[in-house]
Amino acid sequence: MDRYVGAIDQGTTSTRFMVFDHSGGVVSVAQRPHEQVFPRAGWVEHDAHEILDNTLAVVVEALSSAGLTAADLLAVGITNQRETTVLWDRHTGEAAHNAIVWQDTRTSEMVERLADGPGPDRWRATTGLPLAPYFSGPKVSWLLENVEGLAGQAASGDLLFGTVDSWLVWHLTGGSEGGRHVTDVTNASRTLMMDLASLGWDADIVEALGIPASMLPEIVPSVGRIGEMKGPLAGVPLSGVLGDQQAALFGQTAFSPGEAKNTYGTGCFMLLNTGADPVPSTHGLLTTVGYQLAGEAPVYALEGSIAVAGALVQWLRDGLGIIGESSEVEEMARSVDDNGDVYLVPAFSGLFAPHWRSDARGLLMGLTAFSNRGHVARAALEATAFQTREVLDAMRADSGVDLSSLRVDGGMVVNELLMQFQADVLGVPVVRPVVEETTALGAAYAAGLAEGYWGGFDDLRANWQEGGRWEPTLPEGERDALLARWSDAVTRTFDWA
Repeated sequence: MDRYVGAIDQGTTSTRFMVFDHSGGVVSVAQRPHEQVFPRAGWVEHDAHEILDNTLAVVVEALSSAGLTAADLLAVGITNQRETTVLWDRHTGEAAHNAIVWQDTRTSEMVERLADGPGPDRWRATTGLPLAPYFSGPKVSWLLENVEGLAGQAASGDLLFGTVDSWLVWHLTGGSEGGRHVTDVTNASRTLMMDLASLGWDADIVEALGIPASMLPEIVPSVGRIGEMKGPLAGVPLSGVLGDQQAALFGQTAFSPGEAKNTYGTGCFMLLNTGADPVPSTHGLLTTVGYQLAGEAPVYALEGSIAVAGALVQWLRDGLGIIGESSEVEEMARSVDDNGDVYLVPAFSGLFAPHWRSDARGLLMGLTAFSNRGHVARAALEATAFQTREVLDAMRADSGVDLSSLRVDGGMVVNELLMQFQADVLGVPVVRPVVEETTALGAAYAAGLAEGYWGGFDDLRANWQEGGRWEPTLPEGERDALLARWSDAVTRTFDWA
């Protein structure tokens, strides 16, 4: 009987369950969106129970549509939106509050207080991260300080914390009746509380944030059996967990130092494999864990996190109403020959890498009476490419590695105009794989590798196939002129908030 591997892919806007075969091909997929909750400006929340319900629903739908049952799956992996923070009651499994999403900036003042004196790099040497609202630890502190009753629950040991992987794993492995309270090293490395060297929680940081240690999950390897699933996946081993960007690195088979990928989703995230040693960044990047196989040393990565990429296209649709569907943006951008000297910097909640300016706000500049919707659409696409170039420059400066090509994935890579402009701005080829769902594929690879479905990295590399390639065509002088204008636009967004 043929066996398959499943992957729960819990993202910022939706949840998918995908089934893959031994060649990495997609056997079945089901997907459901969840509500984006915006209580006030800069705040972004999700209903953790809606996410859990959607997860169970897509599992059932994907198996049913392919005529499969849980018995057809050798293993399941989970990948997730990373810094998004959930607190829940260990006895009832009820979420104590809506999940606070990674994009949320409500902790800005708290972060400033924590940085007062020591500066934003207070814990960078330990965690690889700057003090920023992006990360989970301050979100936990905010909830304990601001939501009535939670501090008491936490102090009495009744409250659990986790990123979305922990929330799902706990419920899917039994909940209050023996569910495992764990997170993997990649997700833990995004909390601002994990020591990169020891792969354990740093007691001093946890205490400084006012978080009882009893709330924290056990940190486990990314690849290795965690437990058996309950519910619609009853009896199937849960054998892999990776944060979404690390999962994409795994799915792109970037297993060697110097290999990199860029994922174009709601945000944009470039990861560079740096091997067995964490590389400290002095150019605005994050030092993070790439993955860890059970019983082996971790593999580290440098990451450039861009807050707004695909979300900018959604804003053109929902905020400005200049397109009806996100897929229309390419045609509109192609209606003009160039950007008409229009630049759009999407600092909607500050700027992430390499600037880390929470005071920045979005800017649309260069408008004249000649400008039209096509120029705005083109500027929106180009913004993602420009931001990626900034991150690549920072990676080169930190690591000394010059990329020969960039592997790409995510929802935006179907946009041919963007991919060509990305190659032009980078000055290196951009390569898209046949299987574009590399985040889910990475989670499946992790789980299948743990259970012997694949024999090793060579098997996974053999599955990777090129699906598209874009070569740079823009003359160097033109590229430099565009980058200079972009840099000027970025600096004009500072000191607004």
